[in-house]
Amino acid sequence: MSALVEAGTQAPSGHPWFGDHRLAPPDVPPAAVRRMLEHAIRDTGWPYQRLLPAAPVALPRASYAELFRVTAALLDLVRRTALETAATTQGRLAAYRMPESEHRLFMADPFLEERYADCVTRPDIVIGPHGPQFLEFNVSGALGGPVEVHSRLAVWRELYADEQGRLPFSSQDPFAVRTEMFRDVCAELGVAPRVAVLGSARDQGGETRYFDMQTEYFASRGLTARFFEPEDLHEAWDCPPHLRYQVGLRDFTIPDWLELGIDTAPVQAALDHGCLLVGTQTSTFLSSKLTMGHLSEGRPWMSAAEQALVDRYLPWTRVLSHRFTHRGDRKVDLVRYAVDHRESLVLKASIGMSGKQVVIGRETGPAEWETAVTAAAEEGTSIVQDFVSPRTCRLSLAADGADEVYDADVAPVLGPLLFGGRPAGVLARFFGDGTAGIVTVHGTHSSDNCVVAV
Repeated sequence: MSALVEAGTQAPSGHPWFGDHRLAPPDVPPAAVRRMLEHAIRDTGWPYQRLLPAAPVALPRASYAELFRVTAALLDLVRRTALETAATTQGRLAAYRMPESEHRLFMADPFLEERYADCVTRPDIVIGPHGPQFLEFNVSGALGGPVEVHSRLAVWRELYADEQGRLPFSSQDPFAVRTEMFRDVCAELGVAPRVAVLGSARDQGGETRYFDMQTEYFASRGLTARFFEPEDLHEAWDCPPHLRYQVGLRDFTIPDWLELGIDTAPVQAALDHGCLLVGTQTSTFLSSKLTMGHLSEGRPWMSAAEQALVDRYLPWTRVLSHRFTHRGDRKVDLVRYAVDHRESLVLKASIGMSGKQVVIGRETGPAEWETAVTAAAEEGTSIVQDFVSPRTCRLSLAADGADEVYDADVAPVLGPLLFGGRPAGVLARFFGDGTAGIVTVHGTHSSDNCVVAV
């Protein structure tokens, strides 16, 4: 049997963007597929998933390429929008009303700080009635996806390769692309190819395999690499010059470390001694949902083509405050409009992870929604955004304890990874029962997969 099969009867919630074909599950028991997937990602802090994919999400090559082409173009606009809010870091902190916790971990050299802010990104995309819609941009060395996609992809390559090692699909390995990014960064800076991976086992349930996988891969590709806990980070710079790590991956977030009681002072010391950790703290401005609001509303420097790109791929998004704005050809009172159109809008705080600061209007009562909207308007650090009704694709799933795989229509949230502007694979997260909403693997019992091109 060919690995590529007809997608099957398209559900009413389907979309032609997903294509007419998908990958049939490999000819092995579902329990074996589950064991391989679970083994590949073991001891990385990844939670148990009752439903695991029995095949990769497969996209037509044109759809797959579109994700990266548009991500790169929009990321350039996101970067320009964020940096133009003020000429300096202090000005941006004020413009974005950043909490005091984010007023740290900036490099002394503002050019390096801005130059390497967008090295690592993963937008969250759903396929709406009119195609891909970018809900937010995650720009951070600590974003989810690289380890997950690398692990899932390794299993699919093993299961689908023929006797000559040929595959019926293609996909970039995020570890490989990120390795080349760091090789180029080291060459740009004129420093030795030595990469520090900064994180904490305390953020991974006490295990270090999540970080060890990354350093071992770097080493296998000719880069010297080491995992550093923050308490050991002084060893990256307080040593003989030929042993220094002048470049590294910042695989943590300030909120996570504050919650765990981890001191960030050693990180600031390393930055002050010239260690470049990507993505830099300036990435916080790019990730802020306020930037999406400014971009959606339009910037005076945008060309007509850029504005058309934004209009096509970004849902209508506005920074929420007591003001007037435009909805199509109409001028509207933004707060009044948001209150009156609860069922078609989503309220999001400017900074947040895993959907914790998101209120979906149609899942909220009118009084509660109005209270949330009016409070957010006073603070000026939230956005309202059109709710996008996600379309579905057909996928084979393996339930824990089941003897057979089964097919389901799922509504994936797609996350194309870009490292230094290079395509680096795609993460997919979804609910196995086909429902939509806030999809996070940690906390909402959803599932994950990687995406391939066919």
